[in-house]
Amino acid sequence: MLAPEQRYYPRVEPPKFIVAAWQAGTLRDVSFLDSISVGGFFMRTKEMLPLRCLVQILLDLPVGQVRCRAIVRRVLENRGVGVQIIAMEPSDRARLFALVESLLAA
Repeated sequence: MLAPEQRYYPRVEPPKFIVAAWQAGTLRDVSFLDSISVGGFFMRTKEMLPLRCLVQILLDLPVGQVRCRAIVRRVLENRGVGVQIIAMEPSDRARLFALVESLLAA
């Protein structure tokens, strides 16, 4: 029997215009997001990144750009990757938090 899914932060569906520019090693791409939270997000991409791969990410949000480093925690073939944020500046975290809070309130 599987344990129920437990997350530290609630996930929300972001607006369709929010994109993530990312780089992992020599791979670079721009991806749309399926879900977003303060702790991470799921990016739609055809490039399958390996689990535990480090990724540098730039999110272009209505509240400003957010830069972070993340680690791949989930890979769904032909769909995308789920990443967990492992490092970001406090000002970037504040912008991401503001976006997620506004989406949760809507």
